[in-house]
Amino acid sequence: MFEFNKKEKNSWKEKDIKKVLKEFEELKKEFEKVSLGLQKMKEENKMSIQKVGIIRYNPFSNTGSDLSFSIALLDGANNGIVITSLYSREGNRVYGKDVEKGISQYSLSKEESEIIKKAINNGRK
Repeated sequence: MFEFNKKEKNSWKEKDIKKVLKEFEELKKEFEKVSLGLQKMKEENKMSIQKVGIIRYNPFSNTGSDLSFSIALLDGANNGIVITSLYSREGNRVYGKDVEKGISQYSLSKEESEIIKKAINNGRK
């Protein structure tokens, strides 16, 4: 890349400095492209699932184990869904409720509220 000759008194030639400056300019342009790409990725990532919480529980006294569950799937702004599956001997019911800014417009069970809070807190860094 550079030709440095130890025999010469001044190893930095004017054209070598111009080469270095040109390369720095090219690197600066490339860095700006990478920075813009990274910023775009950060913006797009805000809408992806970033916070997850799950809880298993037994909501009915006539079944023997924790076969029911609630799961919260939230993005960076605490928007997303909570899904609940209630298992009983008679059958299984699944419910989905939307969540905006950590709050649902639908009434939440104790477990659903708990898992939304847990997901929000687990997502904090």
